[in-house]
Amino acid sequence: MLKELLLQFVVSLLPAVSYQLWHETAGNRRKRRLLVSFISAVSLISCIFLYDDFIGYAFDFRVVPYLIGALYGGTTAIVTLSALYIGTEAFLFDNIRDCIASTGLILILAVWLLKYAGTFRASPTRHKVKIGIYTAGFVIFYKALHLQYDIQINKLSWTPATELALVVYMIACPLAIHLSIAIIELLQRNKRLQDEIRIVSANYRNQAEKLQQLIDETNFAVLLVDENGRLTHINEIGMKLFALAANDGGTDYFIGWNYNDIFDPAASDLCINLLNKALAGERMALEPLVGEEKIYLKKSFPLYSADDDRIAGAALIVQDITEMYRLRNEVGRMERLSLVGQMAASITHEIRNPMAVIRGFVQLMREKSPSDQQQYFRIVMDELDRANNIISDFLSLAQNRVLTMEPGSLNEIILTIFPLLEADANMRGQAVQLELDDVPDMIMNEKEMKQLLLNLARNGMEAMTDKGMLHIATKLEDGYISLTVRDEGTGIPQHKIKRLFEPFFTTKQRGTGLGLPLCLSIAERHSGRIDVISKLGEGTSFIVTFDLAANHKEPRGRAYYETGS
Repeated sequence: MLKELLLQFVVSLLPAVSYQLWHETAGNRRKRRLLVSFISAVSLISCIFLYDDFIGYAFDFRVVPYLIGALYGGTTAIVTLSALYIGTEAFLFDNIRDCIASTGLILILAVWLLKYAGTFRASPTRHKVKIGIYTAGFVIFYKALHLQYDIQINKLSWTPATELALVVYMIACPLAIHLSIAIIELLQRNKRLQDEIRIVSANYRNQAEKLQQLIDETNFAVLLVDENGRLTHINEIGMKLFALAANDGGTDYFIGWNYNDIFDPAASDLCINLLNKALAGERMALEPLVGEEKIYLKKSFPLYSADDDRIAGAALIVQDITEMYRLRNEVGRMERLSLVGQMAASITHEIRNPMAVIRGFVQLMREKSPSDQQQYFRIVMDELDRANNIISDFLSLAQNRVLTMEPGSLNEIILTIFPLLEADANMRGQAVQLELDDVPDMIMNEKEMKQLLLNLARNGMEAMTDKGMLHIATKLEDGYISLTVRDEGTGIPQHKIKRLFEPFFTTKQRGTGLGLPLCLSIAERHSGRIDVISKLGEGTSFIVTFDLAANHKEPRGRAYYETGS
């Protein structure tokens, strides 16, 4: 007797212990409810085969899987399990009266469950347990009254076995309901915690990935270490700036290494010192490091734990400020040129007027002087003309003025001044060779383009000896027009090429150092740049490249105010 009741008790818990399975079933809600109904139905039918007959009355635990399946399975489970419960009545009862009585009980329960099952699922755990126990108590009370009625009708007497079975049933059935609801609610709570942890973990991973992408895409070299000095992150720029050897593992290869093993102490002593101080709690200010060709800005600071404010690591950030430094120097150069232009514009008349008077009187004195003194007057006049040219270069380089930009052909300008260049070359015993490609028109100031070409060509001629050849070529390639002026002179040392476009820097004995800066200023006003290629003993090439896309955005056929370079 007790054995059958115990087996039914265990079987009635099947829907609860199987909850994890049907709750995690993939698919839509309908499939999940069908699985709930199926597991509860299996438990319900199993209880039938394990029941025991006490004085013609069946004590079974079908109500446990029925209630659990109905309360958690929704409308589908209520209808399915109610039909199955009623259908099994004929198997347990041998008279129509008992079947009708049990069927009426189930119908009452089904109507109640259909109305309040949604409220049950929204209730707290303690309330759910009470609803389950009260419902089971109602069923047990009904069955006890039914048993008492059968005993009186059939004139039977209570036996100790019957009384014990009824007591065990009255205790075990609510207990099974209580355990089932408690197990399911515990699993649900764990599932919610797992979902929350999964969401938090996903958010954390997303934020970590965004932070990693930010670190990887930034122009700074970033290196992070933990409290033990082990590397936790380094980006690609860090690999380059810290001179770490590339390998198949990329940046991940060095993760977990101690920074003392990564850096070469002789070459990266500053980086090691900065990280040491950061791990000791010191926040280091930006420290510039000037190398042979690069200038770096380095900063380190400790990373603190959010829980107890202890030092959890350190960060080292390095920025390559070479271009910024060069830009600052370029801005300084432009400011100096602007100052030179303002000075030249303000004193040009005060200087030129006296010079013109002096030159006129020198020329008059020359006409009245003996022939043996003519060379002295010629020297004075040449120097006056040279001084006047220097002033003109000042004005051309930095004076604010109005320029007219119109469509024009670079090849036509070259052909226009070619006779002048050829005559100048013949006087030096040199030659000029043209190699002109078919290039489209561009927006230009014709006077400035002629000045650019004359300056580059005459510089090339002055760099060559007799019988030298000056090559002038134009070419169209990928939306760019290039003008190349190549000489066959002695070449320019590499350390001087970097300073060629600085005002007042010159490689000539009598040069002013303003010709090439003027050429660069003209090229930039026409959306171009100048590159220099030189080899000692073979010659130098000046390549002026114009961007047609940017050049065609210049206003056509009208003047604009140019503020100087």
